[in-house]
Amino acid sequence: MSTTTDQPARDHTEEQTETRDTWVSLLGLLGYLVLGILFGIIFTKSEVISWFRIQEMFRFEAFHMYGIIGSAIVVAALSVQLIKRYDVHTAGGDPIEIPPKQWSNYRYWAGGILFGMGWALLGACPGPIFALIGAGYPVILVALASAVLGTWAYGALRPRLPH
Repeated sequence: MSTTTDQPARDHTEEQTETRDTWVSLLGLLGYLVLGILFGIIFTKSEVISWFRIQEMFRFEAFHMYGIIGSAIVVAALSVQLIKRYDVHTAGGDPIEIPPKQWSNYRYWAGGILFGMGWALLGACPGPIFALIGAGYPVILVALASAVLGTWAYGALRPRLPH
């Protein structure tokens, strides 16, 4: 029994390649999941997700959070310099390109103030939201929903905003 189609029959090795690529993608996602869980554990153990620690920071009562944020800035700056200096590529072999910043004081001040106000009012920045949910604080689901809604609103309004 023969059928005619406009598409040529797929080669068996092509199907095997697609199956292998699917598994590689799934394993890659599993790696991100494991790293995310470890990151959440580190956030929890280092008290980065602690509302009290965040309030201490905004009241200038403790160095704890400033030390963590400062350490992250130093590590990020060194990492970017190493990526640029040694022409690092992604796991897929693509070059990592870091576009130059377009400096505009207004947008950085406005964004920083809005972010800081939300952080101070909520007592959590977007990074630890999932760790807080995992630690058993279901009220943070409201914060997650608000963050998703805010991200969606920015995406919808972005073409109309001055950039």
